[in-house]
Amino acid sequence: MMRHRFLLIGLVSALAGCTTTPPPAPVTDLPPQYAATTEGAATPLADPALPALHAMFPDPRLQASLAAALAHNRNLRLALARVAEAAALYDIQTAAARPGVELGASGTRSRTPADLTVSGRTTVAGQYRAGVNLLAYEIDFWGRVRSLNEAALAQYLATDEARRAFETTLIAQVANTYLLARELDERIALAQQTLASREESFRIMRRRVEVGVNSELEQRQVETLLLATRSELAALQRQAAQADTLLTQLTGHAPLAAPPPRPLTGQGLDAEIAPGLPAALLTRRPDIRAAEQRLAAAQANVHAARAAFFPNIVLTASGGTASAGLDGLFQAGSGSWSFTPSLRMPLFDGGRTRANLNLAEARQIAAVADYEATVQTAFREVADALASRHWLSRQLAEQDALLRAESERARLASLRYERGASSYLDVLDAQRAQFAAEQARVQLLRAGMSATVELYKALGGGPQPDSEEMQ
Repeated sequence: MMRHRFLLIGLVSALAGCTTTPPPAPVTDLPPQYAATTEGAATPLADPALPALHAMFPDPRLQASLAAALAHNRNLRLALARVAEAAALYDIQTAAARPGVELGASGTRSRTPADLTVSGRTTVAGQYRAGVNLLAYEIDFWGRVRSLNEAALAQYLATDEARRAFETTLIAQVANTYLLARELDERIALAQQTLASREESFRIMRRRVEVGVNSELEQRQVETLLLATRSELAALQRQAAQADTLLTQLTGHAPLAAPPPRPLTGQGLDAEIAPGLPAALLTRRPDIRAAEQRLAAAQANVHAARAAFFPNIVLTASGGTASAGLDGLFQAGSGSWSFTPSLRMPLFDGGRTRANLNLAEARQIAAVADYEATVQTAFREVADALASRHWLSRQLAEQDALLRAESERARLASLRYERGASSYLDVLDAQRAQFAAEQARVQLLRAGMSATVELYKALGGGPQPDSEEMQ
């Protein structure tokens, strides 16, 4: 009766430990479409495929940079190593679910002094064994081992998806850095042209002051504009050097055998990219798939923690030969075997099993929140990229009109000064505004292309060929 009571108490305790409140299910409801960015725009009904990497970035120099980054980037190597680590951990866990068999042999010799024996004689004894051992094998009645296998597999898949997400981020970072370098090249060229023009204007003005045609104040005004241009050029060259250094780091300092870079207008990043339906992000974006796998791993760990409340049945066995002498180890009649099944059931462990379950459930709730936050972030990034593309194109069109107006203003101001109808200060102000408009136009052109890159990244990126295929 007492034994039956203990078994009943243990069973009730196990069942009570398994009655837990299920966590809230992930809320992945997305709006039916992204916020409209153009008048009368409608979300496509289909989920269009994104262009492949070589089609998205047609510049051969940029393609070579992307291939070098995918092959030599050190952080990407770290991500690949973590994937290999997760795969090894999964193999270790799956191996624990299979019976382990090992071949063993042992031998002992002992001598007992005469004063320690009953017979009063010194004895020498030996024992030798050889055979096959079945290591401790757990019979998975309650699914604990299976759940641990599922958790390890989900962690491996999550790590691999995280690696894919990093590749997409790396591609976007390389492309944006490359575009920034091209922007700075063009702005430096504009600054150098402007500097040459202003150096000539300063030379002419200094000569006119020497002959008394203009005042020294006008000369100082021209000199101020000249020095400002030199300062701007030095700042642009500093930024260009930093962009080149960053691009070199991203590509792993690999040499690039590629033609010279194309200008911004030759990058081919002005094509439309249909975003598709918001729900497609759940399968497109690797970071969302990684969060989903982390959630699956957390759920499997909860199942394993619940199964720890049930009895644990472990089998061990061995078979072979045994003998007191080494010469009789393989003689007839020396066979031996043992079979040891064991059952363990937690009754009182200071609350460790319950705490493990609470920990697993807390991590599951955190995984749900992480998944929901990842989905919401993905939706916001796509919406932001769409808005950036739309309004930057509008802003670029207005900037083109402004540049034309400033260029015409500078021409008219020069004509009025030459005819004596205005001061040279009007010319300087017009030239300063024209230079700023030229610089801003190049910045907006690059920003629009970067918005396209960000949209490509936010949508999960397209098919990625091997680095050898891109070179």
